[in-house]
Amino acid sequence: MNETPTRVYAEIDLDAVRENVRALRARAPRSRLMAVVKANAYGHGAVPCARAAQEAGADWLGTATPEEALELRAAGIGGPVLCWLWTPGGPWREAIEAGIDVSVSAMWALDEVRAAARAAGRPARVQLKADTGLGRNGCQPADWAELVGAAVAAQAEGTVQVTGVWSHFACADEPGHPSIQLQLAAFRDMLAYAEKEGVEPEVRHIANSPATLTLPESHFDLVRPGLAVYGVSPAPEIGTPAQLGLRPAMTLKASVALVKTVPAGHGVSYGHHHVTESRTTLALIPAGYADGLPRNASGAGPVLVGGRIRHAAGRIAMDQFVVDLGPGAADGAVSAGDEAVLLGDAERGEPTAEDWAQAAHTIAYEIVTRIGGRVPRVYLGG
Repeated sequence: MNETPTRVYAEIDLDAVRENVRALRARAPRSRLMAVVKANAYGHGAVPCARAAQEAGADWLGTATPEEALELRAAGIGGPVLCWLWTPGGPWREAIEAGIDVSVSAMWALDEVRAAARAAGRPARVQLKADTGLGRNGCQPADWAELVGAAVAAQAEGTVQVTGVWSHFACADEPGHPSIQLQLAAFRDMLAYAEKEGVEPEVRHIANSPATLTLPESHFDLVRPGLAVYGVSPAPEIGTPAQLGLRPAMTLKASVALVKTVPAGHGVSYGHHHVTESRTTLALIPAGYADGLPRNASGAGPVLVGGRIRHAAGRIAMDQFVVDLGPGAADGAVSAGDEAVLLGDAERGEPTAEDWAQAAHTIAYEIVTRIGGRVPRVYLGG
């Protein structure tokens, strides 16, 4: 984009993405690194962020859906890519022909992979996912022998190449949680069984962002950070981005649309959940829940405007919200067209994704990934 948008836009600093990838690689120096770019790179833009991550040394890319993985290939991005969220009838053949690793958690998936590999005339690169205690995707220990045996047989017939064994933590963002060691033990057991039965994986992996940062014994052959790649801490308990050596890549900015003085007792936004206590100045920020700001942060969402962090006054609406600048702002310290920073880097005195998460009673993952499609992305360092 040649011109900076004027309503609301997200600046994405690709140099920050590169720095974060290098910092995460330093946390796991003996392991390869997969940069997870699912959900449009957590709202940052999958294709430019994937390229930046690879430039900084990411060995793998990870996506949830096959469509996300195929988007990378369509953009000319090579290298190993894993996608893991499959449903019956998915584009297995397209993924196989694009050289994408596919995750298999159940017999139905392996059956569909084998059929697609025959149709494609080439073996499918398959990674077996173990459910070690998350209780979500992945194969239960009781069914592991059947799945491993079938995968080994498929490999012998030439329809499958088993390239990985992997799993996912439930509570790695809670250091010391008892489930962490239980899952590690289960993963080691299921991995040992698969290898005993003839699986020779290229990569074995379980470490997400928090485990990459705090749990060296979980690093195995590959670490799989997602949110941390974009400079956002995966949990306040682990540390701030600066404490973790990370730098936020996204800065969400808007232009003040209107500044006006209103009398005491004036209701602000839907439902009048905010009523002015005295004569005061209001500023209108032209971004709302249609842009991804959580309505749950009404009355609390932070924004840096006029040199101070202020908070949403009243309801966040679909397209806009209001901040109360206070009675002392009537002298024109904030004007229409001034920059408002909704989220960015605490080191620059800006509100952060974690600040918005606390205001909305959610997690920082949701804040950045929900920034909507009508918010243009402006790339720096590209």
